[in-house]
Amino acid sequence: MAEFLAYRILEGKLEYKKVPARLKEQVKAILVDLGHAELVTE
Repeated sequence: MAEFLAYRILEGKLEYKKVPARLKEQVKAILVDLGHAELVTE
């Protein structure tokens, strides 16, 4: 689920601040690994 949400953020269809709290750390790690740390904003 975290990977799905990360790709939704990359596509511009979701904002990091709207990710459920229990998945934020996983989504953050995926975005950083993909080189898109700038998308991790509250």
